[in-house]
Amino acid sequence: MIPVEQAAQHANVPAGRPACPVCGREAAEGLAPFEQLPDELRRLIAANAPAGVASVCARCVRLFERAHAQMEKYAAVFEQGRYVLPTWLRLGADERFTGRGVTIAFLDSGFYQHPDLTTPESRILAYHNVVPKGTGTLESVDPASWHGMMTSVVAAGNGALSGGFFRGLAPDCSVVLVKVSKSGHIPERNIERGLKWVMENRERYHVRVVNISAGGDREQSYLDNSLCQTVERAVRAGLVVVCAVGNAGWEPGHPVLPPASSPSSIAVGGLDDHNSLDPARRSLYRSSYGPTFDSLQKPEVIAPGIWVPAPILPHTPTAAEAELYARLDRATDEELRPLVEEHGGVDRDLSDARDLPTYLLRQLISVKLNENDVISEHYKFVDGTSFAAPIVSSTVACMLEANPGLTPQQVKRILVDTAERLPGVEIDRQGWGVIAPRRAVELALALRPQDA
Repeated sequence: MIPVEQAAQHANVPAGRPACPVCGREAAEGLAPFEQLPDELRRLIAANAPAGVASVCARCVRLFERAHAQMEKYAAVFEQGRYVLPTWLRLGADERFTGRGVTIAFLDSGFYQHPDLTTPESRILAYHNVVPKGTGTLESVDPASWHGMMTSVVAAGNGALSGGFFRGLAPDCSVVLVKVSKSGHIPERNIERGLKWVMENRERYHVRVVNISAGGDREQSYLDNSLCQTVERAVRAGLVVVCAVGNAGWEPGHPVLPPASSPSSIAVGGLDDHNSLDPARRSLYRSSYGPTFDSLQKPEVIAPGIWVPAPILPHTPTAAEAELYARLDRATDEELRPLVEEHGGVDRDLSDARDLPTYLLRQLISVKLNENDVISEHYKFVDGTSFAAPIVSSTVACMLEANPGLTPQQVKRILVDTAERLPGVEIDRQGWGVIAPRRAVELALALRPQDA
């Protein structure tokens, strides 16, 4: 296996070939004049690319054509008419790799067997509950189910309820779901119990990645913290442990707690890309950041921590509201009031406003869509480093598909070496920068032995 540094030199675009000004990739098929594209395609690209684009590669054209076709059915409008974009498109993921043959274990408060994980066949290999029995199952809907359902689907969902549009970066990977809390705060001891169970069963389920979107109890040296020591053992055993760094960036001290404070974990902070492909629009989310109790710098990398499409937990009041808002948004003027009356118990504000002029009723519907971050009947936008971490975990799954021989240390090094720094932002808040999934996979491939 060749060194990371040497592989990095060969994983980029060959010299002398044009690069697409939209995605920055080699334009092997040449560049198409921007002005010759259809009007609707130009509007979509212009809203999500650097200003003054004069040409675009064939791959971007195909991607945006697909995006436009999907948006006709699954679109909400945010920020002056700009369309909601899926995470894989915003990050420019390498669609050749989808996490096949790799298993991610998720430690979270609860889960649900969402269709994006079970259609057409279930990719849930195991479900384990470390808390007392009677605290929910994969089939039941309880207050703790939504968070783990969202984190697992953000990483591994195949977008079954959106025609594949709102899929994760690893839609073909398998998952192991470990419930570590009844609801609310997750005790540190439960996270450790869940991680130990994963370690004991990693070979049985071929687990390579562990996603922990939960924080511990308090700041403490990793040398004295039992959970951190378990993380260190897990990484030595060959597991890549990805942890959300937390959302306390606005607080004095902005503490980074276990397990994200573990030296060998990959701690993930949040990026706000403003739902855009334009790198100039990127800024920071309110993530926690180091130094840790042991003066370690965290996070190592950042990933989208806001505007992240995630599934809505079915059979809940939130799901009923989202279905109503989405149906009203698509309805004709003549259908609006009958629909509001038919669903009179779902939203009181809409029921009280059913006799308003149509244009005011539509304004209220737009407000409801935006206030509740509704994308469609089945998806909404969420924020928090809890959802940035699964994006990194799914990137790691694609890297391991490309090169199964990577060690956790190599995975971390590749993510760091390929990350893109945010200009003008303190290094202690962004680490080595924004993850670059395509570049990370290319470097993972370059490190693969020639005879493998």
